Amino acid sequence: MSERADRETMALYVISVAAELAGVHPQTLRIYERKGLVDPARTGGGSRRYSERDIDRLRRIQDLTNAGLNLEGVRRVMALEDENERLRQALAQARLDAKEAVDKTHRQYRRDLVPLKQSPVLYRPGLR
Repeated sequence: MSERADRETMALYVISVAAELAGVHPQTLRIYERKGLVDPARTGGGSRRYSERDIDRLRRIQDLTNAGLNLEGVRRVMALEDENERLRQALAQARLDAKEAVDKTHRQYRRDLVPLKQSPVLYRPGLR
């Protein structure tokens, strides 16, 4: 995992700081957790810890609720967005795999080709 990805997923923020960063009340974060919209990490003692990715998700929830969606609508939209991202990544990987397969095939063709100077019979146009 890259250093940036580590920072995004490292659970650093206690609930009060996460709530302030997201612009909501801490009780709202507890509601979001109960509704399955966010899943913060937990310390050994059970305290919630939020990562940068969690904060981004909380801000997205706020954007959607401010646009008029209820929490069930938010849950569905975010599930579709998550699925869309997963499919984009799968498509990008499939494209990469296909390109590698084509490149491998092209390399194989090049090995099978015999240079004209080494061919057993020279081609002479017009002769049959």
